[in-house]
Amino acid sequence: MAFDIGTRRELFLYEFLIEKRDHVDLRLHHPVPREVAIVHDAPWEGNTCFYHTVFKDGDRYRMYHRGSHSADSHAVSHQVVCYAESADGKQWEKPELGIVEFEGSEQNNIIWDAEIGAHNFAPFKDTNPDCRPQALYKAMGSKGMEALYAFGSNDGIHWSLLQDEPVITDGGFDSQNLAFWDAERGCYVEYHRDTRKHGDEKVRDIKTSTSDDFINWSQPVWLDYGDAPIEHLYINQIAPYYRAPHIYMGFPKRYTPKRTESDGGTDGLSDSVFMSSRDGLNFRRWGEAFIRPGLQKERWINRNNMIAWGPVETEADVPGMPPEISLYSMEGYYRGESCQLRRFTMRLDGFVSANAPRRGGELLTKPLVFSGSELSLNVSTSAAGSVRVEIQDEAGQAVEGFALENCEEIYGDDLDRVVRWKKSSDTSALSGSPVRLRFVMDDADLFSICWS
Repeated sequence: MAFDIGTRRELFLYEFLIEKRDHVDLRLHHPVPREVAIVHDAPWEGNTCFYHTVFKDGDRYRMYHRGSHSADSHAVSHQVVCYAESADGKQWEKPELGIVEFEGSEQNNIIWDAEIGAHNFAPFKDTNPDCRPQALYKAMGSKGMEALYAFGSNDGIHWSLLQDEPVITDGGFDSQNLAFWDAERGCYVEYHRDTRKHGDEKVRDIKTSTSDDFINWSQPVWLDYGDAPIEHLYINQIAPYYRAPHIYMGFPKRYTPKRTESDGGTDGLSDSVFMSSRDGLNFRRWGEAFIRPGLQKERWINRNNMIAWGPVETEADVPGMPPEISLYSMEGYYRGESCQLRRFTMRLDGFVSANAPRRGGELLTKPLVFSGSELSLNVSTSAAGSVRVEIQDEAGQAVEGFALENCEEIYGDDLDRVVRWKKSSDTSALSGSPVRLRFVMDDADLFSICWS
């Protein structure tokens, strides 16, 4: 049976589209560390600022996070919700909002300090077409480990509970518990933490549920990771990928509770891993770390390396380069008087590639049905490498005019390289019919395909 991809962008995140491959591996790519984006050095922030949310909203970027400080790596002095914003996603400002008093002054960027929500407040902008303007922004927040509550705001700054009663009570909520509107499924989706029992071991894990109105939620169910090993997942950071919203991506923090800090202190080290899904329930999770702690000793400290919820698109640092994806990761947690977020970057769609070595390799897709007239590739080769594409019928025979020998050799590095056969890129005659794509690759990475 052919899989209808229409004009959707499809990424080679795992085997879903692939019929077979020869000398082609699926390779996880890793973001590149950049500058420190924000330092949490205000008195109401401190060294245990945590649970960051970042998203683009019109011409600005918004950031939300917990503000708190710990002197002994166990207790925190206070908990508040803080807000920052940026014009470019790189340099962040902390506006004086005058909303919440802290130590006798309202000259701060605190937006919430009530017991419900102050520990872990995760907002989003609601794109539901039926959303009421009074709750254009929504959030989930917990009361300790007890339950999740729903919040609303008309401006993303001034917040209130949507109701006094909790909306989800099945879980253990000491984490960043988040929600969003899924336009593909036409419902709200939430992800939260609970403790899952595997034999005699209790492991931090993730549950999910859905809602039509953000108030009444289905019974939460556990995520399924296939044959991935049992590991502590401290947060989930799941959301639809903005360039291919039918695909969910998650960046959970993997917690190893029995490994000791670099300075011999408390047990518990972390890195970040990558996972993806097409239904929001069954995930392909990589065992290889997405972000390692690296050479900074402060990242080998308990609970560091958490990625903020929300990869965002930003302008490249190098003039003339195309936009890239920015992610933000925690460092300096539990040490000194402040902690900070470092920005990381990667190419658009650049999470996983189908990679062929210099000796060459081939990849054949399953039968696909597409719409549109031109096939484009997000592809990268070396100066000596190349990619060529053959369109086959459902039975595996080359379609006349689209055989491998008719394809112009592709080399270079492009986010949307249009494929041409016999000097033409027009594939509209094949639109709506099942086809297979045969990729012959040499020292190349193929990240995604898209028909337009």
